[in-house]
Formats: sequence, structure tokens, C-alpha cells
Amino acid sequence: MSTVKIAVFVGSLRAASFNLQLARALEKLVPAHVKFDYVSLGDIPLFNQDIEDDMPAPAAKMKQQIVDAQAVLFVTPEHNRSIPAALKNAIDWGTRPWGKNVWAGKTGGLLGTSPSAAGTGMAQQHLRNVLAAEGVNLLTTPEVFMQWKEGQIDADGNITNDGTRKFLQGWVDNYIAWIERLAK
Repeated sequence: MSTVKIAVFVGSLRAASFNLQLARALEKLVPAHVKFDYVSLGDIPLFNQDIEDDMPAPAAKMKQQIVDAQAVLFVTPEHNRSIPAALKNAIDWGTRPWGKNVWAGKTGGLLGTSPSAAGTGMAQQHLRNVLAAEGVNLLTTPEVFMQWKEGQIDADGNITNDGTRKFLQGWVDNYIAWIERLAK
């Protein structure tokens, strides 16, 4: 089977991000032919239409990572009941300049974790709306609104709870099948 590359967007810039830990744990659950390509959001400048035709190198690199990938994966926290600013900024750059939207037609997945019992439900709903408007074909079920608990992912990126690992493995399996059905 040919390699499937997934551009991975972690909405948190924090080095010890719970969502980065979740993304690394998910990476251990994918089949060998699937490769994660992590997109750096911290060095992408704020979107400014005045400079979109002379796109900053970090934004251009991100756009190329999306182009080169068969799918996109968003693993994000919730900031103030919505999408983290760095993630929204990346989405904006990916749509510009007009007529050069790299999101359109991409197959996508979305999940996240937070210490809140509600997980990242509001951020995911907002992100679903934005990505739908940009033409991303998102996997809709099952949804993952995971409450972060200390120790559920160990220092090596292994999921320590059998029920959580089984649930996330099911999500990953559905996501990979979704990609293989729809990816360009």
C-alpha cells in the first residue's frame, strides 16, 4: 500500500501541550504506511492581506505541507470557547491569496483534549464550521471530546487506559478508512 501523508495541526503552541501529547499517541496507532507531518504554527505571522502575494516563508511552507498531504488532522484545545488564534491564522493563510485555497477537497479529522469535562466541543464545532466553508471533507463521527487526565498518556506517548486506547484506535481506524476512500 502506498504511503499516506497527514499534515497534523496541533492548535496549542505550548511545548508540553496536552494536544501534542495526544497527537503523538495517535501517531502510534496508525498503520505503518501512514506518516504524520507536523505543521509548525508558532512561526507563521499574523495574516495580513498586504503581504499575501509575497507570502512569508513559514506560511508558504505550511501551504506546501497541505498540498503534499493526502489529509489533514486537527488536534486542538479550546481557547475561550473557540478555535485557538494560531490555528485560525493558519487556516486563513491556507485560503490566500484568493483562488489558491489549499484546504478545498482535503480529507480531514478533528479531535482534541482539555482538562474541562466538556473537552473541546465548542472549539471543534467552530472549527467544523470554518473548515466546511473552506471545503475540507471532515470525518464527522465518532466525535472525540476527551477530558485530559494526568497520566493517561505516558512519557513515551502510550495511552495507559485500555478503554481510552480502544476508543481512540477505533477513531483512528475510521479516520484512515475515510482518508483512503476520499483523499485526492
